[in-house]
Amino acid sequence: MNALLKLSRQIDALTERIGKSAIWLVLIVVLVSAGNAVMRYTINYSSNALLEIQWYLFGLIFFSCSGYTLLRNEHVRIDLISGRFSRRKQAWIDIFGILFFLMPMAIAIMVLSWPVFIHALESSEMSNSAGGLIVWPARLMVPVGFALLILQAVSELIKRVGFLKGLCPDPTEKRTALTPVEELANAIKAQKGEA
Repeated sequence: MNALLKLSRQIDALTERIGKSAIWLVLIVVLVSAGNAVMRYTINYSSNALLEIQWYLFGLIFFSCSGYTLLRNEHVRIDLISGRFSRRKQAWIDIFGILFFLMPMAIAIMVLSWPVFIHALESSEMSNSAGGLIVWPARLMVPVGFALLILQAVSELIKRVGFLKGLCPDPTEKRTALTPVEELANAIKAQKGEA
């Protein structure tokens, strides 16, 4: 189990790097979008390629961050019932959900989207829009994004089992960093406690 937990930490580190890198994609999307709008209204120029690159980047952000969202426990969940259960029962519900819902869905989409990507690549499929972009990079995002989600789901599964065996902390606890003000307040409280 310790080897699996080490693998889980490596997957988490990869997912964390990918998620934090996507922040730059958001900046690029904003710049492209703003540049496109400025050109449209100032020099009356618009480009389908610029519009499509925005869509591609939005897709890349979405697909690259789905695993990151799972890692951060920020995905959509319905806690009306499970929120009343103990952490151990919630871990069992998560294991069931990962094994019987998330993994089969993600694997099916990944497998079924691969031939669509291959066809787009081999046929050099182009956008239907005048001046549009090649399509295969957008098609590639789907299987790669779901592969990253599957990888993170494996990590989450390992962490849930590790939690149930008492080998790691509860993976569902929200990880929140303290603000500088909160850190200062804690330091002051700690000093007062020592005095």
